[in-house]
Amino acid sequence: MQVQKNDFIEIEFTGKSNNEIFDTTHPEEAKSIGLDADVKPMVISVGNEMLLKGLDDALDGKEIGEKYSVHILPEKGFGKRNASLIKTIPMRIFREKNLNPAPGMVFQLDQHLVRILSVSGGRVIADFNNPLAGKEIDYDFKILRKVDDNKEKINAIQDFFFRQRFEFIINEKDKKIIFKEEKIKPIIDVFKDKFKTLSGFDVEVEEKKQEEKTEDKKEESKEEKKSEEKKEEKTEDKIEEPKEENK
Repeated sequence: MQVQKNDFIEIEFTGKSNNEIFDTTHPEEAKSIGLDADVKPMVISVGNEMLLKGLDDALDGKEIGEKYSVHILPEKGFGKRNASLIKTIPMRIFREKNLNPAPGMVFQLDQHLVRILSVSGGRVIADFNNPLAGKEIDYDFKILRKVDDNKEKINAIQDFFFRQRFEFIINEKDKKIIFKEEKIKPIIDVFKDKFKTLSGFDVEVEEKKQEEKTEDKKEESKEEKKSEEKKEEKTEDKIEEPKEENK
């Protein structure tokens, strides 16, 4: 069976640069390169940028269960190197984060991987380009199965966008996904169009009934009152008895 754009599939892969593994869904390979994360095959939607573009483009028309390889140029990999991403940073920035930079070191700095090029006096020249920018890479991959279960699809979308899972129910009749936690509504509002594109379902957040909201407010009020009473007790304990004056 061939897969096509918008199909959800489970895929395993290994990415290499200069024959060295940098990305994998195989636990044994992950251990060999020092990855401690929960590594396992991924569920993704084909052609919707849930993988590196060069790998994503290679999936369309492939057979389930067959092994494939793809060679990816920088344009569809990690991009070309950008000279403007080589920056001079004051040494104090590293000191404040308890880092001691030296040429060749790689740090996570403000959610970016940074490679140190040189250190001179109070200045550090750092490269903010992805370490694989400008490099040709290779992926070996196999599509394990096509995913038809809607719950599994929604969880795959959550894994991709949220990096965590929230409770939800699926209304198959009205083609709706209903999330149970009202507090995540701002997040859902940002991604609901993408959810609709990927899953074909509208997305909404279940709102609490007025009585439930009233009960929640009562509980909050009780907690606030208890907190205030505790503060008052502590204040009273600190008040010392007045000393008797010497006659």
